[in-house]
Amino acid sequence: MLSPKMEAALNDQVKWEAWSAYLYLSMASYFESVGLMGFANWMKVQEKEEKFHSERFYSYTFERGGRIRLQPFEAPQSDWDSPLAAFGDALKHEQGVTARINALMDLAIEERDHATGSFLKWFIDEQVEEESSVTDVINKLKLIKDNPSALYMLDQELAARVFTPPVIN
Repeated sequence: MLSPKMEAALNDQVKWEAWSAYLYLSMASYFESVGLMGFANWMKVQEKEEKFHSERFYSYTFERGGRIRLQPFEAPQSDWDSPLAAFGDALKHEQGVTARINALMDLAIEERDHATGSFLKWFIDEQVEEESSVTDVINKLKLIKDNPSALYMLDQELAARVFTPPVIN
């Protein structure tokens, strides 16, 4: 059984993960509007990952006897000055998600909620990958600078990304 404090925190995380999906869909829309379909694809895959995360928090909360109460959220930003600016915002966002997951783990430890701590371990490891994949694109964009041919090549690379739901033990 979840404590009321943990249940509230998990509800907030469901909202945050859903908002994350919405943010990445907004970024995909921006990239499509400027003709970078590979970048848009990368963001759509990211949106699917965030939905998957939200659904995991949702299901886990019910498995532990809790209840999800959906909350409204604000519209995300819809325009960026450049692909680098969009990915810079994506990295800041992922760093914020990492901080939120860490705070959830701290709460699980404080509440002596070992089951939730075990559940959160996957998300802690996932955030390392999330930040790394965004940083990889940022580093490539910094190398590219204003080279349209290189941007085209990166767009083609990002078009190959696909969402594969993770197998979770």
